Amino acid sequence: PYYVDMNQELFLQASLHSSDQNLTVFVDTCVASPNSSDFRTLVYELIKSGCASDPSYVLFPSSRGDVAQFAFNAFSFANRFPSVFLRCELLVCRYHDYSSRCYQGCVSRFKRNADS
Repeated sequence: PYYVDMNQELFLQASLHSSDQNLTVFVDTCVASPNSSDFRTLVYELIKSGCASDPSYVLFPSSRGDVAQFAFNAFSFANRFPSVFLRCELLVCRYHDYSSRCYQGCVSRFKRNADS
């Protein structure tokens, strides 16, 4: 466990460990839950499809493609739960493959027009 105060800024880093130097890592989705085994019932989205959902979420640029660094402010689930658990989904792509999902950044889904 990592203990923090409310609204304290948390810094996280994900590193890809591979002998292949032509890979890059991208933070796609991060959600928080008060239950370590249930990330569907009561969740808070920090980032979804590469788009920040929380206003305190910051993705830091890195000179290394095998490292992703980000931060957000600590929070609780209505002070009813003693812990908050994170689950993040990261993507691994070929370095400099600009057609890959890693280089698309925030991908928001658009609603389609419901014509007759």
